[in-house]
Amino acid sequence: MLSPHEIAALIVLGGSDQGRELDPADVSALVLRELVRLEASAPGGERAQVTNKGLRILDAVARRNPVQAASL
Repeated sequence: MLSPHEIAALIVLGGSDQGRELDPADVSALVLRELVRLEASAPGGERAQVTNKGLRILDAVARRNPVQAASL
């Protein structure tokens, strides 16, 4: 199960390639769960890329309950 911080980190990474302010422990947890992979970027740097598995989690989080959506 993902912690709220890990879910938030996944959402941030899914919305952009900026993740410099994220807690490295949260990013590491996402890498261990294969929701994010680290790719080499600029010399000496790494960029987090959301995997297909991570995108499926983001899709599930973004879905609304049809009953709630109808009442809006």
